[in-house]
Amino acid sequence: MGFIISGIQQVGIGVHNAEEAWTWYRKHFGMDVPIFKDAATASLMTRYTAGNAEQRYAILAMNMQGGGGFEIWQYTSRTPNPASFIPHLGDTGIFAVKIKSRNVTASYNELKAKGATLLNAPEKMPDGRLHFFVHDPYGNLFEVVEGLSWFKLEKKTKGGIGGCVIGVSDIDKALALYKDILGYTKVVYDVKSVFTDFNGLPGSEHEVRRVLLQHETPRLGAFSKLLGDTELELVEVKGRTPRKIFKDRLWGDLGFIHLCFDITGMKALREDCKAKGFDFTVDSSNSFDMGKAAGHFTYIEDPDGTLIEFVETHKIPIIEKLGIFLSLKNRNPEKPLANWMLNLLGLNKVKD
Repeated sequence: MGFIISGIQQVGIGVHNAEEAWTWYRKHFGMDVPIFKDAATASLMTRYTAGNAEQRYAILAMNMQGGGGFEIWQYTSRTPNPASFIPHLGDTGIFAVKIKSRNVTASYNELKAKGATLLNAPEKMPDGRLHFFVHDPYGNLFEVVEGLSWFKLEKKTKGGIGGCVIGVSDIDKALALYKDILGYTKVVYDVKSVFTDFNGLPGSEHEVRRVLLQHETPRLGAFSKLLGDTELELVEVKGRTPRKIFKDRLWGDLGFIHLCFDITGMKALREDCKAKGFDFTVDSSNSFDMGKAAGHFTYIEDPDGTLIEFVETHKIPIIEKLGIFLSLKNRNPEKPLANWMLNLLGLNKVKD
């Protein structure tokens, strides 16, 4: 069996206070279903934490309308560091996280009414869809964009993560990972200009090449229906040398720390990554335990050092209060979980 990528499981977001940040993300983005809350020592990540096994607290939160989740991540053993500069369009790393919307104009008006820091009004992307950008209170940039797919409809306009905007120094070189391994084989557009729909973003005055990638066929796997269709937009700046957003900082410091994919078939994935020059830099070997969830995780780096995580989920809590867990071992890896099983996750929803 080969490997299967079911979708974007989550993006890690380093913050000072995870509970405070989660409250904001619930109220503004509808990320109101906790999959787990876990305090532990990140002993396997010392490669990226200056050799020290640091203490941390993490919350994985989802939106049941569909899309990837937020892994809201807080150091408890050290004070996290911010970037020493304001990231500009084209700086290397995860520049913005895409939040999918069923109605971009309505989402804009909702966020405006709640006093969120909006960087621009809704404008059309090169493919004709509306989008706009908004900062959270911690300086992280989110792009609200017309969604590609939905798991279910609730009384909110926004879903979970539908992709990322990633700065790279050389798009053609980066495609060996994002296209050939991660399966984003559909090039929606490949354009170069100074783009008016980026107005309001730091660095928007520079010419950039931007390539929007999507996957051509629906994803397979247990959580594929919930995670849904996603896209990645690669941005390469012209006329200046990009800076690395996480330069001289540790994994878990403030900002977007990694992009994580839900997968099955870790051994086959390892072999494919190695053959294409992207060896695993971290490997939990067989299984990790995050309190109420368990699985196998690994990391690779893109050509600019941006961290990509893979998680093969073995167990997650369905109704934690009753001690009911879902085991994903020994099942057809291509088959999505039934809707009713995925809907059980919503029983843990937090209402503000």
